[in-house]
Amino acid sequence: MLQVSYIRENRDKVLERLAVRSFKQPELIDQIINLDDDRRKIQTQLDSLLADANSSAKQIGDLMRQGLKDKADELKTQTANSKEQTKELGDKLVAAEKLLEADLLLLPNLPHSSVPKGVGAENNVVVLKHGDCQSLPENALPHWELAAKYDIIDFELGNKIAGAGFPVYKGKGAKLQRALINFFLDSAEKAGYHEIQPPIVVNQDSGYGTGQLPDKEGQMYHIGIDNLYLIPTAEVPITNLYRDVILKEEELPVKNCGYTPCFRREAGSYGAHVRGLNRLHQFDKVELVQVVHPDRSYEILEDMNQYVQSLLQALELPYRVLSLCGGDMGFTSAKTYDMEVWCAAQARWLEVSSVSNFETFQSYRLKLRFRGKEGKPQLAHTLNGSALALPRIVASLLENNQTDKGIKIPKALVPYTKFEWID
Repeated sequence: MLQVSYIRENRDKVLERLAVRSFKQPELIDQIINLDDDRRKIQTQLDSLLADANSSAKQIGDLMRQGLKDKADELKTQTANSKEQTKELGDKLVAAEKLLEADLLLLPNLPHSSVPKGVGAENNVVVLKHGDCQSLPENALPHWELAAKYDIIDFELGNKIAGAGFPVYKGKGAKLQRALINFFLDSAEKAGYHEIQPPIVVNQDSGYGTGQLPDKEGQMYHIGIDNLYLIPTAEVPITNLYRDVILKEEELPVKNCGYTPCFRREAGSYGAHVRGLNRLHQFDKVELVQVVHPDRSYEILEDMNQYVQSLLQALELPYRVLSLCGGDMGFTSAKTYDMEVWCAAQARWLEVSSVSNFETFQSYRLKLRFRGKEGKPQLAHTLNGSALALPRIVASLLENNQTDKGIKIPKALVPYTKFEWID
C-alpha cells in the first residue's frame, strides 16, 4: 500500500507513475489528499481537546489540594461536556481513517522508472531470448495427447474427482513432478536460500499483508466456515513470517524458498489456450522470497532474474525474458520480469515464472521493518519469484523432448527421476 505522506509530498510524480500503468482512476489521488486533510483536521481538534482535558485534570487536582472543592466540582462539570466532544471526535476520526484506507487500497504500486508504459501483454518488452525454438515434425503431439499416450497424466480422472483443472499425475508423470520439485529446492539451497514448509491456508491478515486482499479476493479459494484462504502461491505465507517484525540490518538479505501446492480459481478462463497443463486450479511451485535493504533491491531483482534463467538453462529449455509494461504488472509490483518457455508442439510461449520487486508496498502493510545503524526502524523491500511453477515446465519438457523412442529427460533431472526416458 502506498503511504499517504508520500502521495501528499509527491502528487504529480504519483500521477505520472500511475499513468505508466494506464491507471483508470487518477482522481483518487486528490480524493485521498482531501480525505487526509479531513482526517488531519479531526486529529488536530481531538488533540486540542485532549490537551485541554489534561490541563483541566491538573487544575482540578490543584484545586482539591487547596481545599477549593466547589471550584473543582465546577471544573469537573465543564470537563464532562468535553468528554462527550472527545468521544464524538474519536468516532469521527475512526470513520475518516476507514474512508482513507478504503481509497488507499484501490491504488496499485507505483512502477519503477525503468518499467515501460503500456496497457497489456502486447506492450511488454522482450529483453532477451535463449536457445533455439525448434520446429517439430507434423505428427508431433501436444502435451495433453502425450500424457494420454504414455499414461502419465489423467485429466479426465482429475475432472471426475474434483473438476477441470485438477489433473492426476501417474507413474513416471508423478515421479517427474517430484523430481522437478527436489531439483528446484536443491538448486535454491545451493544458491543460499533457506527452505520453509509453510501452511497452505492463510487468514485475512496474511492475504491483506501481501496484497492478495482485497485485490484478488475472487481468485482465491475461500474456506467460509473458518474464514481462511487456500494459498495462490507460497509467497503469501512465507512473506507473512515477517509481519510485524523488526529485523536487524545485518540480517538482510533474508532468503527463503518453499515448495507448496498452489490454488487459483482462474475464473473466466476457457478456450484452447488453457488446455491440458496450460492453466490449472491446483499446481505445484517452488517459490523464492527475499527481504532486503532498499538500497540493494534492484540489484537483487537482477540476481533473481539470472538465477531463474539458470534453472531453465539446466533443463535445456528455450526461453525468453520479458520486462512487463505497467498495465500488465501485478497490483503489488514495482517491476516484474516474466520468463516464458517455448512449447514446440503448440508453437507458443508459456509463462513459467514471474520475478518481482514490490519495494515497500507489501512491507508497509506488513509493518515489516529493519533497524539501521542510526537506530530508527525503516521499511524493508520485498521480492519474490517462481523457481519454478511446474505445469508449463512439464508441458514444455514433454512437447520439446518427444521423439520416436519416447520423451527424453534432461540430464540435470536424471539423478532425480532415476530414468532417462518416458516410454
